[in-house]
Amino acid sequence: MIFDIATLFPELCDAWLSGSIIGRARRAGYVTIDCHDIRGFSEDKHRRVDDSPYGGGMGMVLGPTAIYNCFRYIERLRGECPHVIYLSPKGRVFSQREAHRLAEMKRPILLLCGHYEGVDQRVIDEIVDEELSIGDYVLTGGELGALVVADAAARLCEGVLPDESCFTEESHEQGLLEYPHYTRPPVWHGREVPEVLLSGHHANIERWRREQALELTLRRRPEMLEGAQLSKKDREFLEKCADVPG
Repeated sequence: MIFDIATLFPELCDAWLSGSIIGRARRAGYVTIDCHDIRGFSEDKHRRVDDSPYGGGMGMVLGPTAIYNCFRYIERLRGECPHVIYLSPKGRVFSQREAHRLAEMKRPILLLCGHYEGVDQRVIDEIVDEELSIGDYVLTGGELGALVVADAAARLCEGVLPDESCFTEESHEQGLLEYPHYTRPPVWHGREVPEVLLSGHHANIERWRREQALELTLRRRPEMLEGAQLSKKDREFLEKCADVPG
């Protein structure tokens, strides 16, 4: 899987992507994630990439030329036209389903990070395939969004995590929030690990985890249950939970 990130702050993005699981995956060659400085593709002698907006208003707008030059460089670098995603609060909200879709994409993916008041619409119209948002709020730039998208998709690629179960049992994978986790010590500040987890009875443990996931989803994100695959036993358990106050 190949990600390129076009940004005004490549060193900040690269610092995050060089650590922990994604950093190890990059070094091992399971994923390629390269960061490119948009300023390096400016045709201005001062490497200027922004200007005031036509029509007036506060802030500055990233111009089309440096972004387009960066896009063409990446196109030549990869030997094909990348799938371009612009990180924008106007985009479709990113989700785990979107992460899977991107992880399965064969084309290289270029994540374009806006800044200031955004990006000249003409280059968006020229090269961008889709716009994604990581939530209904506004950030100072698209870098955090790009890192979220790259991280969420890259960790699904083969070899990045030690086993498929590392992500298939997590929140949002099965349409439910994930069950709680516990580790040593068995008692901490007077709080005990649930007895079932110490029993060694795998069937009981699996059922406990399922019920915990169901109850958490019901309490915190009930709308997710509409699309979840629920057994008769799951539905019976949820009906019992609904009858309990709180």
